[in-house]
Amino acid sequence: MWDRIEPLMPADPVRGRRWADHRRTIEAIAWKYRTCSPWRDLPAELGSFKTAHKRLLRWAVDGTWENIFAAVLAAADADDDIGWTASVDSTVCRAHQHAAGARKG
Repeated sequence: MWDRIEPLMPADPVRGRRWADHRRTIEAIAWKYRTCSPWRDLPAELGSFKTAHKRLLRWAVDGTWENIFAAVLAAADADDDIGWTASVDSTVCRAHQHAAGARKG
């Protein structure tokens, strides 16, 4: 799968430091959503949680995620690898009661 999305990843910025490894960052983002854990609980081997969170937001704004989804979907459709079965995940990540907007005091 990485071979399909690697060419779609944004290049390093012209100025400033090079970005952290895209593959490790995608693994960090996937881990966060797979476990429904807070960003701060990201394992050290997946890098900084700040890096992963910033990259997630940046790629959402600049359209990187849409490009990746469209390319992977087109490749799977061309290979006749899509059954078009809809699946709904019933996993719920609940906020703590104090974070639910209850009245204070």
